[in-house]
Amino acid sequence: MLMDGVSLHTDLEIIFRIFVAFILGALIGWERERHGVSAGIRTYGAICLGACAFGVVSLSILDADPSRVAAQVATGVGFLGGGVIFRQDKYINGLTTAATLWATAGVGLAVACGMFAVGILTSALIFLLLYLPRLSWWKKISAKRISKLD
Repeated sequence: MLMDGVSLHTDLEIIFRIFVAFILGALIGWERERHGVSAGIRTYGAICLGACAFGVVSLSILDADPSRVAAQVATGVGFLGGGVIFRQDKYINGLTTAATLWATAGVGLAVACGMFAVGILTSALIFLLLYLPRLSWWKKISAKRISKLD
């Protein structure tokens, strides 16, 4: 059963939440796209706004437990992320993309629940994680050591 008395104010708030989620997801995707990763603005934006849409719909259904939808979003996006992970010899590619796709769905769910500060902070932290390896001082402190056993 849907909420009774859905007003224009409620509709505008839902639209605003979905738009904010899209912007946050697209910003994360923009960072990935400008560095040549296959998943970019469209993918991250769609995942974030989709998670938000699922979240606001689940919050609008009175007889349902919204946490069930959140759990299914996490599972579904995790499955989607699994499709971008590839192993080639000793190397694994796509793990960061899969993890950030999954985390971006969390941003969408946070915004869906009206937790704008959590969504913005989480987006900023994801962006920071993606940007750190490009900083020269970070490269120095996180350089991988080559083992003599290899």
